[in-house]
Amino acid sequence: MRERVWLNWAMHAGFYLLLAASAWRLVSRHGMVAQTVTSLAVCAVLALAYLAGMVLWSRLGRGRLVWLGCVAAVWLGLVVLAPSFSWCAVPLLFLCLRLLDARAFAVAAAALTLVVIAAQTKIAQEIDPSLILAPIGIAAMTAVTFWELQRESAARQLLIDDLIATRETLAGSRHRTGVLEERERLAREIHDTLAQGLTSMGILLQAADRVWATDPELARAHVRRAAAAAAENLDEARRFVRDLRPPGLDNGTLPEALARLCASTGGDGGGPRVRLRLEGEQYPLEPGAQTALLRVAQGALANVRDHAGAESATVTLSYLDGEVTLDVFDDGAGFAEPAPAPGRGYGLRAMRERLDEVGGVLIVESAPGEGTAVAARVPVRPSGDPHGREGAR
Repeated sequence: MRERVWLNWAMHAGFYLLLAASAWRLVSRHGMVAQTVTSLAVCAVLALAYLAGMVLWSRLGRGRLVWLGCVAAVWLGLVVLAPSFSWCAVPLLFLCLRLLDARAFAVAAAALTLVVIAAQTKIAQEIDPSLILAPIGIAAMTAVTFWELQRESAARQLLIDDLIATRETLAGSRHRTGVLEERERLAREIHDTLAQGLTSMGILLQAADRVWATDPELARAHVRRAAAAAAENLDEARRFVRDLRPPGLDNGTLPEALARLCASTGGDGGGPRVRLRLEGEQYPLEPGAQTALLRVAQGALANVRDHAGAESATVTLSYLDGEVTLDVFDDGAGFAEPAPAPGRGYGLRAMRERLDEVGGVLIVESAPGEGTAVAARVPVRPSGDPHGREGAR
C-alpha cells in the first residue's frame, strides 16, 4: 500500500512538538530537580530512539515491530517519571496503526488510552469524568481518522492497480489490432501487386507458348512484356514493404500512371482494349487518395482481364467540385451478383478497404451480358491544402 508521506511527516513533527512541550512543562513546574533531570535524560533517549526508526525505516523491515516495542517501553517509563509526557500517545497510536493488524491495534490503542487516563488522574488535583472521557474520545477520533485515511489509501491504490492493468490490456489490444491491420495492408498490397503481376506474367507466357513455333517474334514480344512485368512487380514488392507510394506515382501524376496502366493491360497480350478518359480540370491530390484510386484501377482492370471476357474497357477519371471519381466500365459477360470467382474474391474487399482509409466509397453495378461498372469516389482534399480545392488554385 502506498503510504501518505505528508501524513507520516506530520505525525513525526507532532511527536517531537509534544515531546518538547511536555519537557518545557516539566521544567517550568518542577525546576531542575533530580527527577526532572532524570526525566529529561529518558526523554532524550526516547527522541533518539524515535529518530533512529525514522532514519532506518526502510532497512528495518520486520524489525519495525521490535523498534515500536522499544519506543513504547521507553515512553511508558517516561510517563511513570513524568505523567505530562502521556500525550505523546497520539503519534504512537499512528505508528501502531501502520505496523499492527486490526486486533493488535485495538489492544495497543486500549493500552495507550489507559496509560493516558492513569497519567492524567495522577497529576490532576481533582478527579472528574473528563479525565477519563477525554482520552477515550481523543483516542477514538484519532484511530477512526487514521483508519479511514488508510482505507482510502488502500482503495486508491487498488484503483491505480486496476487502471494500470487496464492500460496494459488496452496496450495489448492495440498491439493486436495493429498486427491485424498490418496483415490486412500486406494482403492488399500482395493482391494488388504480386498476385496481379504473376497473373499477368502467366497470361503473357501462355500466349508466348501458343505462338512460339508459328510466330517467334510475337512470342519474344510476349516474353519481353512478361520480363518487364516481373521487374515492375519486384519494384512494387520492395516499395510496399517500406510502405511507399506505388512506383507509377513516383515520377508522374495520377493520370499519367493510369495511362501507363491502361496501356500495359490491353494490347497484343490477349487482354481487352483499354481507353483512358479524363474529365474536369486536374488539381493535386493527397498521396493517399492517389494511391487508393490507382490501386482500385489496377484491381478493376485485373478483374476485367481475368474474368470478364471483355473486348474493351474504359477508365474515366473525373475531377469534380468536392470529389474525384474513377469509373471502370467493360463490355464483358457481367454477373448477377458481385460474387467472387472460386478461389479468389479479395479484390473488391481490398478496393473498399483502401477507399475507406481515405473516406471514399466503391459502387459496383453489373448484369449478365451487360458488362460491369466499378465506380470509386474520393472526397477532395488537394495535396498541401487542408481547406479544399479552391485554396489550391
